[in-house]
Amino acid sequence: MIHADIAREVANDVVEKLRATRLHHHGTIEIEPVHAWLSRDGLDAELRSPGSSADTVVWAEVAQRSYEDVELNWTYLSFMTMATLLAGIAIIIDSQILTIGAMVLGPEFGAIAALGVALVKHRYVLLGAAVRTLIVGFTVAIAATTVAGLTARVFGWVTLADVTGPRPDTAFIYAPDKWSFVVAIIAAAAGVLSLTSSKLGGLSGVFISVTTVPAAGNVAVGLAFGAWDEVSGSTQQLLLNIFGMALAGWATLAVQQKVWSRVSVRRARALDRRRRML
Repeated sequence: MIHADIAREVANDVVEKLRATRLHHHGTIEIEPVHAWLSRDGLDAELRSPGSSADTVVWAEVAQRSYEDVELNWTYLSFMTMATLLAGIAIIIDSQILTIGAMVLGPEFGAIAALGVALVKHRYVLLGAAVRTLIVGFTVAIAATTVAGLTARVFGWVTLADVTGPRPDTAFIYAPDKWSFVVAIIAAAAGVLSLTSSKLGGLSGVFISVTTVPAAGNVAVGLAFGAWDEVSGSTQQLLLNIFGMALAGWATLAVQQKVWSRVSVRRARALDRRRRML
C-alpha cells in the first residue's frame, strides 16, 4: 500500500498518471478528503499549486458520486414516491410549507446533475442510467400518487373543486413561465458547484428552488380527477425544470473542465521551467 498526501489542486493530475499505469485494473486508487491538517510541507504544496482548493473539481470523485446518485433502487423510488405524495397533499390544501418539504425530500437532483457529468465526460452509460432513473422514478411516483388521489376521491376526502379551485400559494406549480427556466438554470449551476467544490452547503437552497417534485405531484392529482389543464401545465413545468437544470449542469461542468485544463497546462509549464533551472 502506498499512501500520499497531496494538494487537492493536483489530485486530477496524480489520478490520471496512476490510471495510465493501469493500477486500477489490478488494485485500487482511493481518494479521501482531509478536512483538517497541520503541515508546513502541506501548506507549501498548496501555495505552489495554481488555483484554489475550494474551486478544484476532482473528476474521479464527481464521477463516482454520479454513478451512486443514478442507481435505481428501492430507496430512491421510496423517497421519490413519498416526496410526490407530500406534493399532492400540498396542492390539495394549498400549503407552501408542505411544498417546500416535498422539494427537499425529492432525490432527483443527483440524477439530473449526472446528466451534465455524462455529457461533459462522454460517459454514455452514465447518461443512459441517469435518464432511466429519472423516467422510472417520476413514473412510479406519479402512478402511486395518482392511485392515492383516486382513493381519496372514492372516500370523498378530496373533490374536483379542491384541485381546480383557486390556489394562490401553489399556483406556480402548473403555470410555467420564463422565470421557471431562469430559476432552474441558476439553481442547477449552484447545485453543481456545491457537488464539485470542497465547500458544501448550497444544496438545500437548490432543493427548495426548483419545481420538479411539486409538478409531478400536480400531474398525479390532475390525472386522478381528470383536470387536464392541471396535467398539461404541470407537465410543462416539470420538463422545463429538468431541461433547464440539465443544461445548466452541463454548462457549469464544461466551464470548470475548461478552466482546470488550462490550470493543468500552466502547472506543467511551471514544473518544466523549474526542472530546467535545477
